[in-house]
Amino acid sequence: MASTLSVSSLNEQIKTLLETSFEFVSVEGELSRVTKHGSGHIYFTLKDNDSAIKCVMFKGNAARLKFSLEEGAHIILHGALSLYKPRGEYQINAFSAEPYGAGALAVAFEQLKQKLESKGYFDPTRKKSFPKFPQTIILVTSATGAALQDMQRVASGRWPLVKLIVLDVLVQGSSAAGQIADALRYADTLNADAVVVGRGGGSIEDLWAFNEEIVADALFAMSTPVMSAVGHEIDWVISDYVCDMRAPTPSAAMQMLLPDQNELSQSIDEIRYSAYGMITQRLERKREQLLSMQEAFKRHGVEHRLEVQSELVKELRERLNRQMTQRLEQSRREITPLMERLTQSIESTLRQKLFMMTQLTESFSANHPKNKNKSGFAQIAREGKVIDLDVLSVGDRFDAMNDTITVTSEVVNITRHTQRAQEPL
Repeated sequence: MASTLSVSSLNEQIKTLLETSFEFVSVEGELSRVTKHGSGHIYFTLKDNDSAIKCVMFKGNAARLKFSLEEGAHIILHGALSLYKPRGEYQINAFSAEPYGAGALAVAFEQLKQKLESKGYFDPTRKKSFPKFPQTIILVTSATGAALQDMQRVASGRWPLVKLIVLDVLVQGSSAAGQIADALRYADTLNADAVVVGRGGGSIEDLWAFNEEIVADALFAMSTPVMSAVGHEIDWVISDYVCDMRAPTPSAAMQMLLPDQNELSQSIDEIRYSAYGMITQRLERKREQLLSMQEAFKRHGVEHRLEVQSELVKELRERLNRQMTQRLEQSRREITPLMERLTQSIESTLRQKLFMMTQLTESFSANHPKNKNKSGFAQIAREGKVIDLDVLSVGDRFDAMNDTITVTSEVVNITRHTQRAQEPL
């Protein structure tokens, strides 16, 4: 099922089809219902015995008319079909008009136009595109004409970087067409980015060199993109149809071919500001992402875990120290009375034992036969400790002492006696 179009979409498609298929028409007919508007526009109908079509000639074109459009006049109208979209009505947008039977040049123009069109010279599919930033442009025109000055002035203002090469030719007269054709063929060998062929305005006779077939053939054979810029906006010549693009005036050709340095500078500024804004926004987003990742890393990273474990160890150590301090204090409180009791008990026991030893010593000393006569009695000691004779060996040194004297001796001989029966006390 075919897609459904809106009225506006349909009118837009019809408008595009009409304006591309009938971008230039010449129509013969009788003027009717001529209305000259206060704005300077002229509205009228062109009709014959069977049909009629609405027409409009806007102020700029109407001002260039060499005669007045009057009711019932028989004319030839030159223009292009257009569609008035709001009402869906098509009309002729008139560029120029001439009285019917204007002369042989007009007939010759139409005959050559039809011939070249049949040979495919006007085929839009063969049109070449122009570079956006041309570096070299060749101007095929008169070196003394005002058109050259206009093109140079516009070029220097719009894009001073472009290089202009001028091929000086005659632009009117019987030999002009041949010079123009030769210059075009030579220009095609110079590897330029574009070629502009043209001149300023004039009568149909003045512009006729650009209606010659030899110029059309040279244009058709060119591999370099070429623009036709002949006369004024209302002037149409054969070179306009054959070239890759038509400019309404020579100065307009430079405007169409060259970028505007001011607009480009403004565009660059806008792009730079836009890029700066985008980069700033992206950096801000990345900064936020980085901060978020840093926070996440702090929460889940090794350093955070170590910090947590360190805090935990610190807390456990402090808790252990407190517990140990408490335990030691508690133990100290528990041990102190025990030590006091133990000290008291030891002191008491020692006093008892000392008293008992004193009693025993006194009793032993008083009752032992050997101690009744203390003469010749002595104790022996080694290194300050009292010892028995049984532990001595030959060569040992020892001290013999009594209450009044100490003698240091050395064992030179040991004689052991059989043990006698113990005498009764």
